[in-house]
Amino acid sequence: MFELSKDHEDFRAVVRDFATEAVEPHVAQWDRDHHFPAGLVPRMGELGLFGLVVPEAYGGSLEDADGGAFTSLCIAIEELGRVDQSIGITLSAGVGLGINPILTYGTDAQKERFLPDLVAGRALAGFGLTEPDTGSDAGATRTRAVLENGQWVVDGSKAFITNSGTDITSVVTVTARTGTDADGRPEISAIMIPSGTPGFTVEAPYDKLGWNISDTHGLSFAGCRVPEENLLGQRGHGFRQFLKTLDDGRIAISALALGLITRMREEATAYAKTRTAFGRPIGVNQGVAFPIADLLVMEENSRLLTYRAAWLKDEQEAGRRSVADVKQAAAVAKLYTSEAAVTATRIATQVFGGNGFMEEYPVARFYRDAKILEIGEGTSEVQRMVIAKSLGLPS
Repeated sequence: MFELSKDHEDFRAVVRDFATEAVEPHVAQWDRDHHFPAGLVPRMGELGLFGLVVPEAYGGSLEDADGGAFTSLCIAIEELGRVDQSIGITLSAGVGLGINPILTYGTDAQKERFLPDLVAGRALAGFGLTEPDTGSDAGATRTRAVLENGQWVVDGSKAFITNSGTDITSVVTVTARTGTDADGRPEISAIMIPSGTPGFTVEAPYDKLGWNISDTHGLSFAGCRVPEENLLGQRGHGFRQFLKTLDDGRIAISALALGLITRMREEATAYAKTRTAFGRPIGVNQGVAFPIADLLVMEENSRLLTYRAAWLKDEQEAGRRSVADVKQAAAVAKLYTSEAAVTATRIATQVFGGNGFMEEYPVARFYRDAKILEIGEGTSEVQRMVIAKSLGLPS
């Protein structure tokens, strides 16, 4: 069923080598400096990581719907996330939130303008959904766009937007109210706003708990004008477009969490074998060994849930599974893996004892990085709502 193929495992080895050689030696310093390594992005593009789900016509490597392309993307995110979560989310958001909306809903002209550079890693794109005062209530968007003389005039703000303020960010797609539906609800559309557009301001980077290497900014729009043809997809369909985009993103977050859990199991196991107390390795103590055994259980459960969801997504692309199948599997995987990841970092830092509280050990960085997994791409509470609705419970 969703067992990984030899091609997938060979690809994993390639990404792991890249992460070990190009990322691992630098992440501690990048994290301390809150430095986004823009020069790493083209190297990821050269490796083909941004083009896994993109057709060859736009520079990607997708040949047909039966090749397990989304599964390959999850493998890449997992392996990068095993070394550093910020680099993993840069790829995850770059594809799932940057490329995917343009690829899925864009016109030929929009795809031809933006996708080749995004796929090659010469550029990044952002996804502006969350707002400062709405949070999980994405349908309460306050940003507005009015059509005047063939241009959208956008006013409002967005919060916590990944890849939105880098030196190579080319465009941010945002949701905005563009009118009112017949039933009185706000009409929400998606509009593409290129970087550097007058009236589009990228705010100062956030001072975050974790993901210090990742680029994250608030955005503001004041009389920001873009051509009418910058509408992405159908007018009034922006909200449902973004909800579908989030389903894919939740599977990607599961892969990111899986990478973290795997690293915590590896770090805790190695430390328990070599750290001695009372004249013997601490791993002989059940108080240490049993939680590490739990890490392996979390890892295996997370792996099965993540790659089942990825397999279902690939099956959906091939027309063999429904959107509903993917939505439920994505929510289940994201809920379990993100909460398991937080627990895994707590266990690993406890195994390391006082050293786990020291930044010279990677478990400290992963501990800080883990919490956002329960929040981004829909909080744990939102995932439970999605799962309950899929079971037919009243909402």
